[in-house]
Amino acid sequence: MTIRNTKHAIPQVRRSAPCTSPTSEPLLTDPVCPMPREHHPDGYRKHPRRPIGKRSAPERTADFREIWAPEWSPEALQDQGERCVDCGVPTCMSGCPIGNRIPEWNDLVHKEDWKEALQQLHATNNFPEFTGYTCPAPCEDACVLAVNDDAVAIKSIERAIVDKGWEEGWIQPEPPAERTGFQVAVVGSGPAGLAAAQQLNRAGHRVTVYERDDALGGLMTYGIPDFKFAKRRVDQRIDQLRQEGITFETSTEVGADLAADRLHDAYDATCLALGAQKHRELPVPGTGLDGVLPAMEFLPQENRRQQGQAAPGGVTATHKNVVVLGGGSTGADCVATAHRQGAKQVVQIGINQKPPSERPADNPWPETAQVYTKTYAQEEGGAQEFAVNTTELADLDGDGRVDELRAERVDWTYENGSRADKTVVDPDVRVPADLVLVAIGFVGPERNPFAHLGVRQTDDGTVATDDRLMTDVDGVFAAGDARMGASLVVWAIGEGRDAARQVDRYLTGDTELPASLQTANPPLGR
Repeated sequence: MTIRNTKHAIPQVRRSAPCTSPTSEPLLTDPVCPMPREHHPDGYRKHPRRPIGKRSAPERTADFREIWAPEWSPEALQDQGERCVDCGVPTCMSGCPIGNRIPEWNDLVHKEDWKEALQQLHATNNFPEFTGYTCPAPCEDACVLAVNDDAVAIKSIERAIVDKGWEEGWIQPEPPAERTGFQVAVVGSGPAGLAAAQQLNRAGHRVTVYERDDALGGLMTYGIPDFKFAKRRVDQRIDQLRQEGITFETSTEVGADLAADRLHDAYDATCLALGAQKHRELPVPGTGLDGVLPAMEFLPQENRRQQGQAAPGGVTATHKNVVVLGGGSTGADCVATAHRQGAKQVVQIGINQKPPSERPADNPWPETAQVYTKTYAQEEGGAQEFAVNTTELADLDGDGRVDELRAERVDWTYENGSRADKTVVDPDVRVPADLVLVAIGFVGPERNPFAHLGVRQTDDGTVATDDRLMTDVDGVFAAGDARMGASLVVWAIGEGRDAARQVDRYLTGDTELPASLQTANPPLGR
């Protein structure tokens, strides 16, 4: 591997033409849509909401193939596009962290112009299949129809557009016409790092991405289960990025395999997209017992098995009583993986009260609805408990392995959205447990390889940046979960795009890359 020092290199050209948006103005504040749309305000009356479905639970738990229905009807999706009411203020866009032009591509799909719909989708989202398959779709909660009806099936339309784009061969490498002479390092190859890399490369800079794992994609590869997101979808994007001119270095951990000082000296700018995989500790006795492990030690093992690789640790749920602590998406992924591995019993435990079935008064539209819905994993079986506070993990026979989870059932009172006080309803809850998977959240990057250079972390463990997304070290930027804490894939993509915009401006004094998050009107729900 050769690293060339271009710290003071002079760009050969001003820049190549912007490739991802026809405007340099912030997308969330554009007063005029880029293309006229026909009005079809009665489509929602003619067509009920029918999103692309999932395979049946008994069928999908028997394998590790994607849970989603593999095929969909173009005509059905055109009807779903017609359900969009073309409202005057598209609140769906404000609900989307990257400001996707949702009404535009809803209408284009309705009119069967799939190729233009793909162009509009790519204008704000580098990897729409990442979101079309994994995003919880806050845009749908913000849809105007969601006030008193079923929202437009936005997520399904997004997935259909990019599916068709790949099938038709419309998605092709777009290398820049000219190079600026600047070189940028991106540390981390998750959604934030890949988005930043693609944007910077298309602006004409030479980009090298460093990934500590042996495969690219971050948690899209070694975190999200294969049955939720097939890894070939990551591979095809990586292939596209390689053909656009991006260089990738795998099995290279900055701060260990490659000194951070050397990296900083060799590049004109650096973007830290390290993720936030440092798990929150469970503060109870027994966490050191065998059979107790963080979710992100368990899930990647199955990812590796599905790729035909050896799985360090070799932990499975087969024939075991499994307890999953945490009610979020990572917990759901643990539950679903345990089902497929042949667990004897799976119990998912959440510490908070069960959400209501309807929106509470303090959670009005268009905020993300804080209501209870079954996850795909709970559709497949297993028990789900709420308001259970774990107090101990017990070894009953002295062999050093966990045998039982002990807890108390509680009623919580909340202040400002946080747990404030509890009333113990049942002090002696016991659950058999041969395997306890801890999925209670993350608190920032696992390591800060640039700390000795002056990159500071905040009290919550995230990387501190200014309004330009730059750290305290000149030319070193941060994006994604490393900067904002563990969040959605869609946020990571937007953060990567914004970091690229700021890096481009830092290098050249100006930028034509489009903004997404860092605007005067940030998305709802931040």
